[in-house]
Amino acid sequence: MTEDARTYDAAGVSLDTANAVVGRLRAAVESTGATGFGHFAGLHPLDERRFLAATTDSVGSKLLLHRRAGTLRWGGMDLAAHCIDDVLCSGADPLFLLDYVAANRIELEQVADLVEGAAEVCRRAGVALIGGETAELPGVYREQELDFAGTCVGIVERDRVIDGSRCAPGDLVVGLPSDGIHTNGFTLVRAIVGDGDFDAELLLAPHRLYLDEVRDLRAHADVKALAHVTGGGILGNLTRVLPDGVEARIDWDSWERPPVFHWLAENGVAEDELRRVFNLGIGMCAVVPEPVDGLPVIGELS
Repeated sequence: MTEDARTYDAAGVSLDTANAVVGRLRAAVESTGATGFGHFAGLHPLDERRFLAATTDSVGSKLLLHRRAGTLRWGGMDLAAHCIDDVLCSGADPLFLLDYVAANRIELEQVADLVEGAAEVCRRAGVALIGGETAELPGVYREQELDFAGTCVGIVERDRVIDGSRCAPGDLVVGLPSDGIHTNGFTLVRAIVGDGDFDAELLLAPHRLYLDEVRDLRAHADVKALAHVTGGGILGNLTRVLPDGVEARIDWDSWERPPVFHWLAENGVAEDELRRVFNLGIGMCAVVPEPVDGLPVIGELS
């Protein structure tokens, strides 16, 4: 990949296509009575006063670098934190996680590393890892390839649901710091790394678990919306939880970026592409009516 083509699209992933898929599937999904499609977790009524919240995701191609670096345990941590963080965005308390491991050929040590990493995060979050599936699919995956996906389910009282519907112009966006790239954008990262050596500590730091921070924030502020910054960057993910006609204006210089994002810039990723694809040091955003001690105000709604 040439330096003037350091983009997610050139690396092989189209965010526009991903958004189009969501739009195409919406009618089919909502025809089943589902709510919350397109948000970070879907909601299903458990009874008159509670919803179940559920989400599914994977570690994606970051696993390829984890395997090269011998850090698959971090990959398991990535999965659990990513799924739990998505459930948090609905206001729910996470209950349990299921995982799915698939590969061309199952290697016990690799699977054990992944599941043990996920279990480590689950223990911290008070989440039960209640089971899953391990599939050996030589006709689907190439040699040495593997995938790790999971589903997290939580529960939330109806009057505790966070859905962004109360957001209004003048509200503030505060940011919770990330620990690096987290779990999205790695097709582009891998294109930059190629077959060469790389700094695993810099590129592969595990996805941050925001459970305690979100609970503390909700105890001290009126949280109107939460956006987990995954694929699509800060603005792309905030848009998912804002009402129609309400937009976020981000002050991109209001926080300090972790070193890995300077590494991406030095390797030819333009600023517009960094903002479009990566979290840039803010892994979770909250919309609140007034500033919160200890958290940077990174933007405002208009």
